[in-house]
Amino acid sequence: MKLTCRKQQRTMCAQYCISFADVEKAHINIRDFIHLTPVLTSSILNQVTGRNLYFKCELFQKTGSFKVRGALNAIRGLIPITSEKPRAVVTYSSGNHGQALAYAAQLEGIPAYIVVPQTAPNCKKLAIQAYGASIVYSEQSDESRENITKRIIEETEGIMVHPNQEPAVMAGQGTIAMEVLNQVPLVDALVVPVGGGGMIAGIAITVKALRPTVKVYAAEPLNADDCYKSKLKGELTPNPCPPETIADGVKSSIGLNTWPVIRDLVDDVFTVTEDEIKVRLQQERKPKNGATF
Repeated sequence: MKLTCRKQQRTMCAQYCISFADVEKAHINIRDFIHLTPVLTSSILNQVTGRNLYFKCELFQKTGSFKVRGALNAIRGLIPITSEKPRAVVTYSSGNHGQALAYAAQLEGIPAYIVVPQTAPNCKKLAIQAYGASIVYSEQSDESRENITKRIIEETEGIMVHPNQEPAVMAGQGTIAMEVLNQVPLVDALVVPVGGGGMIAGIAITVKALRPTVKVYAAEPLNADDCYKSKLKGELTPNPCPPETIADGVKSSIGLNTWPVIRDLVDDVFTVTEDEIKVRLQQERKPKNGATF
């Protein structure tokens, strides 16, 4: 049995740009620099759904999101392989990855340049600047974003750290699953938001290596349902244009590195409408008498 498992894991390593070994290495790289975020539950929601629901609270993570895991792993991975630190790191981001990369670069004393759409929330832009990074504005189109990013890389001689297709970023996000499996040993399914797919790819690699019977589900807005359509068609099907959705953090399409993992290891994809998202947001703003988290 052990030999069979090792053979299966070697096959998995050959198929995808990261393996579980990369996630384990990422855990060692970043564990002293991140929070072990709590897993909380709600008796009210458990009663309503008839299930035991748990919430991995990455909003309590440094920089306010899970993105710091991947950014830290990517930055720390750059240091040993060069004789000197990179001149700069560059990325594009609507906010969360930009904040995370700015923070990680600041820790290592590396200049960071973040290409941000002009429509990004002011709070996220201010946070990026607070971590010492330089903001360069682009239009909302992919073409504008990519052209400006390319120019900044050339001007700064910087290294690109992609927000979701960079293998080191994917491996860093996979450390979430390592924590969840320890914090909730009897978990039988994980539901993971998907934009570009870096988080769900890292989580799926980890879960299927450690607990292959545990289901991994993706969740995305119906207005940005490229992951759902890709699974349905069996081929990568990006959003044809920037989607309009209130869930601005998951507007990105899955890509060439994340798609094979999603195709093979994600069990299903759920979509939600804008009205369903808005109703949920309204419910969260109402007082919850008797609800305890």
